Amino acid sequence: MPSKTLWSVLASILLCAVAGSPASRAEPTEQADPLGSWREGPAKQSIVDFVSSVVDPESDGFVPPKDRIATFDNDGCLWSEQPLYFQALFAFDRIRALAPEHPEWRVTEPYKSVLEGDTEHVMQAGKQQVLEMLIAAHAGVTGEEFDQIVRDWLEVARHPSTGKAFTEMVFQPMLELIDYLHSNEFRVFIVSGGGIDFLRVFSQDVYDIPPERVVGSSIGARFEMREGIPVVIKTPELAFVDDKEGKPVGIHQHIGRRPIFAAGNSDGDLQMLQYTTILRGPGDTTPRLGVLIHHTDADREWAYDRDSHVGRLDAALDEAPERGWVVVDMRDDWSRVYPAADP
Repeated sequence: MPSKTLWSVLASILLCAVAGSPASRAEPTEQADPLGSWREGPAKQSIVDFVSSVVDPESDGFVPPKDRIATFDNDGCLWSEQPLYFQALFAFDRIRALAPEHPEWRVTEPYKSVLEGDTEHVMQAGKQQVLEMLIAAHAGVTGEEFDQIVRDWLEVARHPSTGKAFTEMVFQPMLELIDYLHSNEFRVFIVSGGGIDFLRVFSQDVYDIPPERVVGSSIGARFEMREGIPVVIKTPELAFVDDKEGKPVGIHQHIGRRPIFAAGNSDGDLQMLQYTTILRGPGDTTPRLGVLIHHTDADREWAYDRDSHVGRLDAALDEAPERGWVVVDMRDDWSRVYPAADP
């Protein structure tokens, strides 16, 4: 099993912002209830009550549309993340694809372990070695080339456990929640530890979130003319890690407004929920809501939290009752997990 610190490594190294080939976004369910895949209960009611108050001009909790900012984590919040972050699976496949051009990788770690499918040994190589490996795989490639590489990958790649296309493993209840917020004049952003360009390619088609509303980790880039064509080239420098303390910084730098709604699923989202929901004194009366997706469904998805090597939920789970955050029990609160019929 990979190290328990896997995301602390991957959030810093899987920054090559690879592009994704989106599957078709699920069509909204034709029913009166906009949250039709959410079972009736405290979690759903808390969300509905919050939105109803925010949009009602007669309510003490009314918030003008310009201030209705919602942020969502991606991995484990909008789509699955087990047994390994999907961007990591792409990156490892990319190493394998480039291996014929680099025969030295067959005997050099951690490339050797990637080529042999030994993920545990890869992660034991250490953050710096893995970082150097992934930068070597992606540096010097244009944004457009990344787009096509990953679009092609997502058309053929399948999840190792479910056999589904990765963009089929988005959560139907969260798609409904995004639509619900959009219909109530919220501006919805993705704020993810994953690569910003990776998400920006498929965010519009899969989540109905345009690329300019995606905040993520990144490496350096430079402008260049190649044979008379202007391109942006990815460079091997770490630019920004949008995880943990980095998420409020990313929100500040990219969005410029403090959210009133934030959803995540792990300790990597703790600071984003704190930044969103903790009042700043007596004069701060704006309604605020934090949501944590708790993975409790081993039959339809996965069950994990405090001891998971991916998406660990520990400190944030402990803080949730104190902050009044809504903890969504995937098994009990969702009647359906994926857009297609659940197994």
